[in-house]
Amino acid sequence: MSAFIPLDGWGAEVSPFHAGEQAVQQRVGVSSQAESMGRRGIRRYMPEQHRRFFAGQPFMVFGGVDASGQPWATVRAGAPGFVSSPDAQTLRIEGGVLPGDPLAGRWQQGAMIGGLGLQPQTRRRNRINGVVQSVQGETLLVDVTQSFGNCAKYIQSRTPTFVEQGARLPSMPPEVATQLSDTDRALLMRADTFFIASANLGEEAGLARGVDVSHRGGAPGFVRIDDASTLTTPDYSGNHFFNTIGNLIHDPRAGLLFIDFATGDLVYLAVRAEIVWDGVELAAFEGAERLVRFHIEEVRRSRGALPFRWSEVEFAPQFASVVRAPVSDAALIRERNEPR
Repeated sequence: MSAFIPLDGWGAEVSPFHAGEQAVQQRVGVSSQAESMGRRGIRRYMPEQHRRFFAGQPFMVFGGVDASGQPWATVRAGAPGFVSSPDAQTLRIEGGVLPGDPLAGRWQQGAMIGGLGLQPQTRRRNRINGVVQSVQGETLLVDVTQSFGNCAKYIQSRTPTFVEQGARLPSMPPEVATQLSDTDRALLMRADTFFIASANLGEEAGLARGVDVSHRGGAPGFVRIDDASTLTTPDYSGNHFFNTIGNLIHDPRAGLLFIDFATGDLVYLAVRAEIVWDGVELAAFEGAERLVRFHIEEVRRSRGALPFRWSEVEFAPQFASVVRAPVSDAALIRERNEPR
């Protein structure tokens, strides 16, 4: 028996979507469907199962903006329980800050953030958007203003295990550049996952105002490197909410996060996005409904920052037929260390 889904979980007269999201929904002809699904699925509180889910994860992806309004996607990691939920409107985050976090100094009262809890091994994910209500050291209390789940599509399955502190590389300052290095390009060329943060902080957005962070998955090669400062990626069929693209219509700035699952390196990109709605270019990406082109303004690499080792990847069913047999991250490390 399926769980009961309320007809209007949103519980407000105004739409759960801002004008940018609505414009995209209208353009692709899903306005009424998106509004109906949004009112059922987007809540202003966390369901009990989401609260338990967040508390069981060893990492959580976040989106925020820096002092200039540039969005960044980042990640915090800790023993399960470092994220908890005192009540249905509050998320508590205790520590977990990693070296090189581009939002360092921006975790402050009143800051708007988006959060994504992702369990790759089960392909479950749930999201919150909210406002930091208090800060004590590295502990945040977040007032949750939007909460909703996403389906399992496009998520690659891999299981993380913690790396002991003594086995990790010493913390180093992040490497900062204005374009991709050869190492960055190699990572992005084989990437099957990245995260994107975007924002609409305009007062006119009302209850839909805030920062969002979302997952993107694809077969290795779905991130096309056009040159050292430009990427193009497909936008596949999703939940028709268009949270990310709707934000990008309002403000083209975004933050991308790539994880090197073999080394624990985190690569952060500050970009400006343009949407390619149609045309012959779409044929280069099977299944793409539109493309997003990212113009890179800053690159940051934080080496060995994520304290996990990962199991072999099992690609999402949507990509399994077009991907070779999985290669473990340990095998990638061995390959790198073999003499040439």
